[in-house]
Amino acid sequence: MFRRKRFRLRLRSRTLILGERTLVMGVLNVTPDSFSDGGAYLDSEAAIARALQIEQDGADILDIGGESTRPGAAFITAEEELRRILPVIQVLRGKLRIPMSVDTRRADVAEAALSAGAEIVNDVSGLRTDLRLGEVARRARAPVILMHMRGTPRTMQRGPFARDVIRDVISGLRDALAHAKRLGLAKTQLLVDPGIGFGKTHEQNFEILARLPEFARLGCPIVVGTSRKSFLGRALVRPGGPDAPPDERLLGTAATVTASIFGGAHIVRVHDVAEMAGVVRIADKMVDSAAD
Repeated sequence: MFRRKRFRLRLRSRTLILGERTLVMGVLNVTPDSFSDGGAYLDSEAAIARALQIEQDGADILDIGGESTRPGAAFITAEEELRRILPVIQVLRGKLRIPMSVDTRRADVAEAALSAGAEIVNDVSGLRTDLRLGEVARRARAPVILMHMRGTPRTMQRGPFARDVIRDVISGLRDALAHAKRLGLAKTQLLVDPGIGFGKTHEQNFEILARLPEFARLGCPIVVGTSRKSFLGRALVRPGGPDAPPDERLLGTAATVTASIFGGAHIVRVHDVAEMAGVVRIADKMVDSAAD
């Protein structure tokens, strides 16, 4: 069981202590086509109600996204992305007690979301899609989650895949960190995410989880998102049957959330917040007992 380092992450409204306990990031997809809940919260009122429920269920951070990044996802404009998320963020700014993160690859979207009340930028492209996004975060002094992804959401699962996935992901994240530094972002405001499911084979996702402590050498807090992903559906398949659908991947998510915490994750990104908050509390108890 890996003993993770502690970090202090400065937000506009507060400072988060990372590593003292695992933080739960609750997912809110304001999209019609996300793989797990596409369309469920496209309506602003439904999205706001879900956000408040996510907080009540025990989330420490709310992550709001208006663009699906599932494999093969269709392109949308920045205007459409903002139309989906901005009204939700604006209302939640005065209602939520937990900080909001915006899940976007675009500088214009990040800038508007940060002005409306978001405090963290979660970029699945690791600053590769929009060079200005890092500058926007620097001006706002907002933390940035740099995720590793091979290719784009449209192409990432077509291959070819890396022969050595750990080397590939660590190298890619090092490049993202170096790019962020060139843009003037402080390393104390950067987090890394190995990008489970983003351009990896099903087996490689499990390898990343098994070797997660190796990512600590990057010197940043680690974010892991395994929730409901297809590699779990493949692993949970019954002999001769189809892959388990997203709503039947809860136990697989729980197992991988626990593994992530044992491997040193500081934040876990999940859909089923109430259930995973309980899993996190138990896993943290075990980590604390091992450290005594």
